[in-house]
Amino acid sequence: MARATALAAAVALALAACGGDGDGGDGDAGDGGGDVEVFTWWAAGSEKAGLDALVGVFGEQNPDFTFVNGAVAGGAGSAAKDLLQTRLQAQDPPDTFQAHAGAELQDYIDAAQIEDVSDLYDEFGLTDVFPADLVDRLRSDDGAIYSIPSNIHRANLVWANPTVLEDNGIDPETAYADLDAWMADLDKLKAAGITPLSVATTWTQVHLLETVLLASLGPDAYQGLWDGSTDWEGAEVTTALEDFEKLMSYTNTDRDGLDWPEATQLVIDGGAAFNVMGDWAVAAFEEQDKALNTDFTVFPVPGSDGVFDFLADSFTIPVGAPNPDGAKAWLETVGSLEGQVAFNKAKGSIPARTDADPAEFSEYQQTAIDSFATDTIVSSLAHGAAAPIATLNAISDATSKFTTGASDLAAFQSELAAAAMG
Repeated sequence: MARATALAAAVALALAACGGDGDGGDGDAGDGGGDVEVFTWWAAGSEKAGLDALVGVFGEQNPDFTFVNGAVAGGAGSAAKDLLQTRLQAQDPPDTFQAHAGAELQDYIDAAQIEDVSDLYDEFGLTDVFPADLVDRLRSDDGAIYSIPSNIHRANLVWANPTVLEDNGIDPETAYADLDAWMADLDKLKAAGITPLSVATTWTQVHLLETVLLASLGPDAYQGLWDGSTDWEGAEVTTALEDFEKLMSYTNTDRDGLDWPEATQLVIDGGAAFNVMGDWAVAAFEEQDKALNTDFTVFPVPGSDGVFDFLADSFTIPVGAPNPDGAKAWLETVGSLEGQVAFNKAKGSIPARTDADPAEFSEYQQTAIDSFATDTIVSSLAHGAAAPIATLNAISDATSKFTTGASDLAAFQSELAAAAMG
């Protein structure tokens, strides 16, 4: 309790500094300006396009501040997170950094490395425009909120090349009731010498794993994996892992040397029929002038229809941020209507705000806005919403061992159970 009280006091002082006339540390922001280092893993493609759009709004809203790009490339942020942790431990934080909203933040909270920004939700009017259940998901165990989301992504999606399907006698409009029905068509593709399902390096395999767990277990039991009410060593998890093992047998053999854009490109180019990836993939299709329902189709992972596997990119204020005024200004832009519209139109995600006009977004994004409003919401494992970083890292290690043949299914299940126990 004493530690929590001390941290709360430190946070209050820091946020007071955000609105005050402090010297701004290394950011030279004493006059309400200066450099603002924004640390992300948005270094290429639609992610970089989204960041650029957000930076444009930030510059319009805050002409006295200068954006400094601290982006570090690497799939799902793995390289960025490693470098960030080194900097935080050395007490050399950026002014603000990207993190997935949800359980991923817990390690930073436990280490007293990020500030409580709950008060900014009232100051910026976010509690009036963010869905109440989203705000609840953003709260930490202590009831505080430590980040502001820039967007909402959906993870449980299959992207398909309809020409490849038609050429192999498969109706591209087929609505698969479950994984078994889908795998029947994957068998046809495999027999024809087509790569049925593209995947890439370990994090994309964990992404596939989470969607299989969701489809096989259902949303309640899937959520139970993270709150302890579902037994990781139970028979229903064994069945789900058997499904995952079979799906991996349909994938490309060069998977461990690829990242998600290359796996998605296999579908775009007709080198594979299907790919399981979040809805950031839509921008990869659209950048190459591919039209939804003509050049590509998308549908929930079979067995997960009516469920929205949620993740959100968000921004924090690190303890000791050199320019806390600049960090606060960046977070205000991130949460603003203008910022969220500009960013999400470029990135392919949807706004966290409910007052954005769906007509401003693409056909896919409009369906995602509807789904987020009506579907059952669950939290993504691979993208930080469901489990702390240490748990995800342990699950990733176990998955890599399994998919490279270094462990069998029984050992894989035991290692996943141990990882979830922490």
